[in-house]
Amino acid sequence: MFSIIGIVLVIGAVIGGYLMEHGNMKVLVQPAELVIIGGAAIGTLLIGNPLPVIIKILKNLTGILSGSKYNKARYLDTLKMLNDLFSQGRKGGMVSLESHVEEPDKSDLFKKHEFIVKDHHALDFICDTMRMALSGTVSPHDLDQMIEVDLEVHHKEIGKPVSALTTVADALPGLGIVAAVLGVVITMGSLGGPPEEIGHKVAAALVGTFLGILLCYGFLSPLASSMTHINEAEAVYYNCLRTGMVAFIRGAAPILAVEFSRRSIPSEVRPSFKEMEGALRGEKAA
Repeated sequence: MFSIIGIVLVIGAVIGGYLMEHGNMKVLVQPAELVIIGGAAIGTLLIGNPLPVIIKILKNLTGILSGSKYNKARYLDTLKMLNDLFSQGRKGGMVSLESHVEEPDKSDLFKKHEFIVKDHHALDFICDTMRMALSGTVSPHDLDQMIEVDLEVHHKEIGKPVSALTTVADALPGLGIVAAVLGVVITMGSLGGPPEEIGHKVAAALVGTFLGILLCYGFLSPLASSMTHINEAEAVYYNCLRTGMVAFIRGAAPILAVEFSRRSIPSEVRPSFKEMEGALRGEKAA
């Protein structure tokens, strides 16, 4: 939501200030400059990145506009899900979790928490971790290191779209200069013509530089920064899952393992102990 507000504010401030100086909006409408800059930027993206990274960029941009899903309500649901999982393991023994982690899509335990069923990567992360714990051949310390390796790989994967978008953003001012230089070349070829025509071509060339700089610092760079914040929020969420599961595997009681998870949540979205206690009892969050 705030990203949309920011985009509108950037456009409004730039156009509003331009109109306050009695600028002519028709001068800014230069389709050829957009074709040069936009086409070259997309080409740069295609040259430097494989298709999966480009698809992730599009998905991440959609996620920016919809906002982060890792809010307090999400964490409350997660803590409740972990408590149900740990309680089942404590009451029926770790063996009772085998059917749930081997076939999570058929598990009544996970079906009670629809949000985790829809998040396939998080569900696989939980099931793979608990599956290794059930094997009985991996110590909690080694399992924690295994999770760390998994999270490190995941962090690198989600960082690739940000790096790709940042590279394109950094290239935009240069592509704007390319468009401007081409405009100057066209202008020099028109010397001796009507002054109005020469003035129009000079203005079109300068618009290329303007668009390159605006798209870089006004849109793509902030979007890449926003993607970074979303990735960091996702990393924190997985760390929350990791903390609780490792604590439970080490022998902590379900409520204590869930409290370990709660303490790992950032303060701005961390539920209070009373909120967590109410969620575990089935009370709706206020």
